[in-house]
Amino acid sequence: MSGQILLETRGMSKTFGGLKAVDDVSLQLREGIVTTLVGPNGAGKTTLFNLITGHLEPDAGEVLWLGQSIKGMPHWKIAQAGIGRTFQDLKLFDQMTVLENVLTVTERGSWFWQGGGTAARAERLAQAEAALAAVGLADHRHTRALDLAYAERKFLSIARILSSGARLWLLDEPASGLDRSSYERFLGLLREQVGKGITICIIEHNLDIVQGISDRIAFLDQGRLLAEGDPKSILNDPALAAIYFGERA
Repeated sequence: MSGQILLETRGMSKTFGGLKAVDDVSLQLREGIVTTLVGPNGAGKTTLFNLITGHLEPDAGEVLWLGQSIKGMPHWKIAQAGIGRTFQDLKLFDQMTVLENVLTVTERGSWFWQGGGTAARAERLAQAEAALAAVGLADHRHTRALDLAYAERKFLSIARILSSGARLWLLDEPASGLDRSSYERFLGLLREQVGKGITICIIEHNLDIVQGISDRIAFLDQGRLLAEGDPKSILNDPALAAIYFGERA
């Protein structure tokens, strides 16, 4: 398979009480492609994202970024390394403007490793403005996030990760609830970014979206990685389809 391995999990596991949310998952995310995590509700997809990004500590296993372990690193340092993510609940700052929301991932007061000075501030502002233009929100820069339409809020969450300069995007159901026009714009945006060298791993339940966006699919169920491969082979597997639609034997 072509493409450098950017991120790899090896034997990743996480238990909550008696529930194994992630069970011995080994996964490789390769440069320049879209990998989609699919599976029924409760399969462990979001938990896996939380383990990768340092929002949860794994019980066992390893996370490697560019061949180096990032296990145990704080989530802000993992973001600094070039791994960005979105959340199902978006986690926007509702009372802040669209531009202010994007600047939170670039301003020195938020990410304290960044340098100060007039030139640096101008560069971060330009970076934020470019991200808003890319997602179609430039005209809403002074609108409060609270006052945006649902699809616009989704695109704002993408603008924040775009402005962060992350090399790997982990997107948790970013297209859920989008109308057809917004979905087509979203799909075009992701493909444009992949063409620029961004690598994407996405959690998605809508199979039309999965088929439209995926280069590779990883199928999880009950915390385990059951199958991994090209979209056609995974989506046409009757055993996996039975699990996905709740038709277990």
